[in-house]
Amino acid sequence: MKIQILSASLLLLLSGAIACKKAPENTDAKYTQHLQKEIITEDLSYSGNGKTFKSFLAFDKSKTAKLPVVFIIPEWWGMNDYVKNRAKQLADSGYMAVAVDMYGEGKMVDNPDDAGKLAKPFYGNADLAKQSFELALKQIEKNEKADITKMAAIGYCFGGAMALNMARINEPLKGVISFHGNLMTGVKPTTNKIPVLVLNGEDDTFVSKDEIASFKKQMDSAGVQYQLINYPGAIHSFTNPDATVVGKKYNLKVAYNEAADKASWEEMITFFNKIFK
Repeated sequence: MKIQILSASLLLLLSGAIACKKAPENTDAKYTQHLQKEIITEDLSYSGNGKTFKSFLAFDKSKTAKLPVVFIIPEWWGMNDYVKNRAKQLADSGYMAVAVDMYGEGKMVDNPDDAGKLAKPFYGNADLAKQSFELALKQIEKNEKADITKMAAIGYCFGGAMALNMARINEPLKGVISFHGNLMTGVKPTTNKIPVLVLNGEDDTFVSKDEIASFKKQMDSAGVQYQLINYPGAIHSFTNPDATVVGKKYNLKVAYNEAADKASWEEMITFFNKIFK
């Protein structure tokens, strides 16, 4: 089954504040719900393949039921605050979130030269990503609050490409989402059982029209259920609030797009609601 959406209308969300002399107690359901949450964050340290890894875990301890698991593969910058904040957001939304240390040692860099050196081997050798991902997965399988029958992976930029590969090589996932990630990595699908959602900036110069066409052809040939959404006006790294500053500093065509960021997050939640039924 194939689903394609070539463009998406971006709606600006309007919000207003109601002023009052005294706020009534416990009448705001969302606020009360938030107060009841107990978001736990912790570093996950483990070893494998001759390395020590430092992933990041976030979940709502107040939840009594087991939690669906979402693995987050970072941008090529590594284990920075951005990916950890995304993990916290997912925990706040009711998931067990795991920001996966792909490089080892919790490495984090802040310039494209170093980031490129770290990321390049993973594009040339799919087993590297498989090994790092599966080590994190094995850690979560030990967690009694994790519902290992309901797991998904998402990724940003480099992480998006790696997340797509996790679907291609048939990791035990219910679905995979790529946010502004590269689509073609030389890895061919070995299964069509894992649905894929691609959230892409329509003006992203790092993901060409030819690459999109090749990706669609690959998914169609393999019979993969997929959805590709292009956000008009959005370019690479549109979900990262720091991207605009980074783009100017290093002369990269990357920038934050608030509307696309919010819209893509909502698409992700809708996707999870479907695959985790």
